[in-house]
Amino acid sequence: MRKSGSLPSRQEIPGQYKWQLEDIYPGDEAWERDFADLQKMTGEIEAYRGKLGDSAQNLLDALKLEDQIQEINEKVYTYARMRRDEDNANPVYQALTDRADSLSTRVETALSFTVPEILAIPGETLERFRQEEPGLALYSFALEELLRQKPHVLTAAEEQIIAQSGEVMQSPANVFRMLNNADMTFPPILDDQGNEVEVTHGRYTQLMESKNRRVRKDAFNSLYSSYRKLKNTIATTYSSSVKKDVFYSGVRKYRSALQSSLFGDNIPVEVYDNLIQTVRCNLGAMHRYVSLRKKMLQLDEIHMYDLYVPMVGEVKWDIPYDEAVRMVQEGLAPLGKEYAETMSAGIGSGWVDVYENRGKTSGAYSWGPYGVHPYILMNYQDNLNNVFTLAHEMGHAMHSYYSDRTQPYVYSHYTIFTAEVASTVNESLLMNYFLDKVTDRDKKMFLLNHYLEQFRGTIYRQTMFAEFEKITHQKVEEGDALTPELLGKIYRQLNVDYYGPEMVVDEDIDLEWARIPHFYTAFYVYKYATGFSAATALASRIMKEGEAAVSRYLSFLTRGGSDYPLHLLKGAGVDMATPQPVQEALSLFGQLLDQMETLVSGT
Repeated sequence: MRKSGSLPSRQEIPGQYKWQLEDIYPGDEAWERDFADLQKMTGEIEAYRGKLGDSAQNLLDALKLEDQIQEINEKVYTYARMRRDEDNANPVYQALTDRADSLSTRVETALSFTVPEILAIPGETLERFRQEEPGLALYSFALEELLRQKPHVLTAAEEQIIAQSGEVMQSPANVFRMLNNADMTFPPILDDQGNEVEVTHGRYTQLMESKNRRVRKDAFNSLYSSYRKLKNTIATTYSSSVKKDVFYSGVRKYRSALQSSLFGDNIPVEVYDNLIQTVRCNLGAMHRYVSLRKKMLQLDEIHMYDLYVPMVGEVKWDIPYDEAVRMVQEGLAPLGKEYAETMSAGIGSGWVDVYENRGKTSGAYSWGPYGVHPYILMNYQDNLNNVFTLAHEMGHAMHSYYSDRTQPYVYSHYTIFTAEVASTVNESLLMNYFLDKVTDRDKKMFLLNHYLEQFRGTIYRQTMFAEFEKITHQKVEEGDALTPELLGKIYRQLNVDYYGPEMVVDEDIDLEWARIPHFYTAFYVYKYATGFSAATALASRIMKEGEAAVSRYLSFLTRGGSDYPLHLLKGAGVDMATPQPVQEALSLFGQLLDQMETLVSGT
């Protein structure tokens, strides 16, 4: 008999709430056969080393074999990993995952010669190959993308040196990770019940959402007291990471570290600058939001540690999974009959692993190998956040479904720049559905609080991070030293600008830059803001224009990685090369703020 309140075992979860990984492999024996075939194929690609430039046929055959290898590798790895995710304590799938991981590394090593060899083929020879062999037409965009990067590729000997330096160049990020996650501890505080609790990274967010302001302040001070003691070390670590970015951009002949980072997605620097400028032009709305938060929390002064506590009291809203499915189906109805039927069929045929069980991987994700169908892992709890999580992950799943069904393997994977668009479109449509249907004042305020926080955290906060990264990299490029004092001064001024005159910008917030892991993957966070903006604009068009906008959007979902992100999004109906989508999203933020202010005032 299972103890009351304990997690069920995997076997105790009803079958209709489990994903069907048998659609990937009917059993482990089939996986073993593909594993053996993949080992063999990895050896076969070696026959093409040094010969890609010999003939059009060699090039085509090698590219086709590479696709076959990558497709099977993806299938082998995802099956093993997802089986392990069902129960991480299962030794059978621990072993399969380890084997798949090792083989995947061998695959990448075996294929590593193809890009340098293709880039070494003279341009006129490559063009002749494309004329001679019609089969190469499939790879036109992929080859063009390789050639676009050619001016920034060094000689073979130089590339080898760069590759050999990779592990050393990861040292700043590795040092920060160990310092931040393994070595750093924070002084304990008293929780809501007066019990002493240790402040940890995982517990910090929960403590900052406490209704008890003393708990929030103590947690805030506890966290930053530890960072203050290590500010010189962390400043040196971050400075080294920025210098690494500047070094790479220089040796690869980019104008700046920012341009170097954006080049892979073919994103002009103007897109990054437009985001910052447009958000700065709309800081008045954020300042209004701070004022409203201060009023709703009934504070004499609003501090940085008051930003995460919900403005609205607890709303009891239990939503069982089957009810959540119905809500998501109704909320996404504007996407049309085909989308709805495909999604419903997927939910009913083993796409979703719903409930938590002992040993199951936490959180939520959408994943799955090409040629099968997407899957969603959840750990569903009966609340509103989990309803939005289901809609979010279903957005990723449907993006993958349409892309995989339409594109050949080489173009089936969409980029990070577009990845969050489909998921956020779903969340936006679901929010529109709730705001239209819900009449209870407390629930409506709860929804608006949720949505406004998404805007604050995803557009405003991530853009502030993006601006910080731009400033710090420019400082190093100009020869300045990133001292703790300079970093604190830069970060403080950004908080003053973004949160406005009513916010008391506590001294400790000057050190927040020291705890952001994303800063060690430079110029990444802006994609959260652009993706959220694009999705918000697309959802608005779908609601206003109907079928025409839906048609453009579904076409976007089918395109995968077959073109550059800006071109794909423009086809969907948003031009991210202009400030307009960001402005549209921020205008909606203002309208939501109007609604919340009206509900608060009772008028």
